[in-house]
Amino acid sequence: MIQKVLIANRGEIAVRIIRACKALGVETVAIYSTADEKALHRVLADKAVCIGGPSPQSSYLHIPSIIQAALNEGADAIHPGYGFLSESPKFVRACEDAGITFIGPSAKVIEAMGDKAIAKQTMKKAGVPLVPGSDVPLNLEKSLELATKIQPPILLKAVAGGGGKGMRRVDDLAAFKTHFLAAQSEAEAAFSNGELYLEKYLINPRHIEVQILADSYGNTVHLGTRDCSAQRNHQKVIEEAPAFLPKELEEKITSAAIIAAKAVNYVNAGTVEFLVTGHDYYFIEMNTRIQVEHPITEMITGIDLVAMQLWVAGGEKLPFSQSDITFKGHSIEVRLNAEKPDDAFKPSPGQIPFVHFPGGPHVRIDSYLYSGASVVPFYDSMMGKLIVYHDTRELAIHALNAALDELVIEGIDHNQGFLKRLIATSSFIQGDYHTGFIPAFLSRRLP
Repeated sequence: MIQKVLIANRGEIAVRIIRACKALGVETVAIYSTADEKALHRVLADKAVCIGGPSPQSSYLHIPSIIQAALNEGADAIHPGYGFLSESPKFVRACEDAGITFIGPSAKVIEAMGDKAIAKQTMKKAGVPLVPGSDVPLNLEKSLELATKIQPPILLKAVAGGGGKGMRRVDDLAAFKTHFLAAQSEAEAAFSNGELYLEKYLINPRHIEVQILADSYGNTVHLGTRDCSAQRNHQKVIEEAPAFLPKELEEKITSAAIIAAKAVNYVNAGTVEFLVTGHDYYFIEMNTRIQVEHPITEMITGIDLVAMQLWVAGGEKLPFSQSDITFKGHSIEVRLNAEKPDDAFKPSPGQIPFVHFPGGPHVRIDSYLYSGASVVPFYDSMMGKLIVYHDTRELAIHALNAALDELVIEGIDHNQGFLKRLIATSSFIQGDYHTGFIPAFLSRRLP
């Protein structure tokens, strides 16, 4: 079993990993930038090492410094969390070269699933349904030819994309070239890869994902579904587990996720994501890391996903089979962001003189905040997640309302009120929402 883990991350996910390690008796090493000198993850870890300045490039993205810190402190494994280097094949290979266990899948798998064109080709070969479109990157001429065939709306997507960058919706073929060149330029700037592929744009689908776990002995299980349709600019705001699916459709989607994982010999925790329209479902991508929304799966299964990541990375077999996994109740997560919802969601960094988190048997908080903490301007604006769990979805919504009412975060602007308004809409209460839910709300077209 792994003895000492360096956490190559910061914020709430670093705190979450530290807690899982401590519960297993595993020592922890935190890394931090000069901007995070008073960060909670630095305080909670058994040891903390400063590795650079505030910019991610000089700290949390600086592979040589991270590897050296792990070697200096005798860490036998590195957990990347999410974001930063979590899906970097180069980082995985650097760990391997240093004799350090990377807590996640292989570099080969990350490369295959990180390249959306290769991922689509792999899934097509495995028989997993795909959205109509191109299986390989296309130049402008070929893209326009295919777009003319499948007809708008069309979605242009960066092969190496993520976070909505290098993505453009095209509703009129007359503007196709302009959108293509803009997406290409943005992708090149963000990922140093301007290759694009295209697919049919599905109007207001649901975004459903399946959590999977796999060990190195060929055992692969799913831990149910999550509905992540409540998004803004392709970034998730609210997540729920389980998703509202007819049993037959749920079984098809979870089976497809297992097939997808086995097709690439996946090991560790991962997420297979689908778009769902009616009774049709389509693979869109596989995230080769722990997800922000993993707590809601933990709440309905009782399985600690981060602990399982360490367990599998340490060479152990999964301690359960698919038939051992049971699903109970309903869980909802909202992301707490330091932002100004009434000013185009601009980031709102600053010091927080006082914070009070709600409590009780139905509430979980994953956050790095404490009274006196600071939200620094160099990183993502997410301060943490508020997670609720109850016997039914209706009761979970009541618990979420109560928890948001009790939450106090002083000193900065944040999205507490925005979340309160969202979950009060009839669309959310009735569970009748899709990826167009928040855009419609922001356009004041929802009751």
